[in-house]
Amino acid sequence: MSAPVLNPPPTATGAPVVPSWLARSPDVHHQAVARAARPDFEDWVSHVKGASGCARPIRLAGTMATIEAETGRLLASLDTDRLPDGVIYKPCGNRRAVVCPSCSERYKRDAYQLVRAGLVGGKGVPEHVAGHPAAFPTLTAPSFGEVHTRVVKRHTCGKRLRCDCRAEPCHARRDAPVCPHGRRLVCFARHEETDRVLGTPLCLDCYDYPGQVVWNASAGELWRRTTIAVNRWLRRLSKARGVPWVWVERGGKEKLVPPFRLSYGKCAEMQRRGVVHYHAIMRLDGVHFDDPRAVVPPPTGLTAVDLVDAVEHAAATVGFHTDAHPARPEGWAITWGEHNLTKVITTGADGELTDGMVAAYLAKYATKSTEVTGHVSGRLTSESVDLYADPDGDHTARLIDACWTLGRAPDWDGLRRWAHMLGFGGHFLTKSPSYSVTFRLLRDNRVVFRRTQNTGPETSAGVAEQPTTLVVNFLQFVGAGWHTTADAMLANTSAAMAREHHEAALADLAALAA
Repeated sequence: MSAPVLNPPPTATGAPVVPSWLARSPDVHHQAVARAARPDFEDWVSHVKGASGCARPIRLAGTMATIEAETGRLLASLDTDRLPDGVIYKPCGNRRAVVCPSCSERYKRDAYQLVRAGLVGGKGVPEHVAGHPAAFPTLTAPSFGEVHTRVVKRHTCGKRLRCDCRAEPCHARRDAPVCPHGRRLVCFARHEETDRVLGTPLCLDCYDYPGQVVWNASAGELWRRTTIAVNRWLRRLSKARGVPWVWVERGGKEKLVPPFRLSYGKCAEMQRRGVVHYHAIMRLDGVHFDDPRAVVPPPTGLTAVDLVDAVEHAAATVGFHTDAHPARPEGWAITWGEHNLTKVITTGADGELTDGMVAAYLAKYATKSTEVTGHVSGRLTSESVDLYADPDGDHTARLIDACWTLGRAPDWDGLRRWAHMLGFGGHFLTKSPSYSVTFRLLRDNRVVFRRTQNTGPETSAGVAEQPTTLVVNFLQFVGAGWHTTADAMLANTSAAMAREHHEAALADLAALAA
């Protein structure tokens, strides 16, 4: 039996004959050679360009029709069966870096632009927002039990990317108390940043797992009540300082309303102990009563320091009790923790907390989730929950078990739905409508840019305008992921080369500008 030939002779047309065993080979490299040797390889690379960096693209099949808007006449029609692989590849768009690094990087950059636009303007936000009073509160959850921590009282790392300063002992105590379960609540270790024990309780049996998952599920409502309390504080303060209110007709009745409003953007960060805390940007705007969507400067009389005082007062006073649960008839008390901090945001590069620092900070956490706790999974079901939940297991296993156990009660099924998120069911990056632009607007602008970047110079004014056309898609979901591992390798390699060329071009432009 002759050995297989890797470099077969070309045919009369010049195209090499690809042995069929290459495509059927279990070796990924052989499969990649088979794909690259196909005559439609260049068309395939161009076809998958938009999703080439995605780890798990969405595959769509169907028909795309181009229609003249004025007459409804069908100008062209294309069926996906005529395309390479018979499908259209669309990026998954997942924001989590552990799921899809490429899509999460794009999401992070969009988040940075969205957050920064609300601080300095741009992307459709007026530039005068840079002068509006703004604060950066960090609101944390209360303690549900002592956990291993890393505290650095004096930083000497300067501007290093990762802190390598000497940490304080975790829980150094002379008396070394013993919990009811017989464990010493003491730890003299100076934990490193990568220590996997960080965030885990000193005693797993003493930790309040039901209280933590219920707090995660109620964090969104606590934030809503906090924004109401901040608004009320500012309204009382404006009346005390004589800031004039305005009579406005609403619902057929005249009502006295304040000439300012609170705009915000917030990001939820999952701590290592498995509980969220919020980083937010709060900005004070004026109100244009003829155009409620307009962003105008706030009235004089209220400053960023007043906004900080309002947030600190709300964080210290806002709280509520949940509804009764069979496991806890009196409900759970939902309040903020003790380690809250609010700072004034300044524009430029000379402040303690600048707009660029805040935008980068929030964008960084917008792509993270429960992976910091060591748990990564999709939505859990009754068939899969036993793989992750264990009442006698590690820290995250007990959190998931608490979600699943408490979720049995009527009206508490949301805990089961979000058990894979340790009870937290909110969005990780949200904003008020007036704070900034939307992700959709940024994505639509990117689509328009990509469609027009290779169209050449702009046409002159004398050229007749082309009729408006509509593209109507009749597509349906047929699967997720690449057809083969070799396809994923080739597509990701193509995307990596494109990124290298893009970065090299940016470096050349920066060198020319210098």
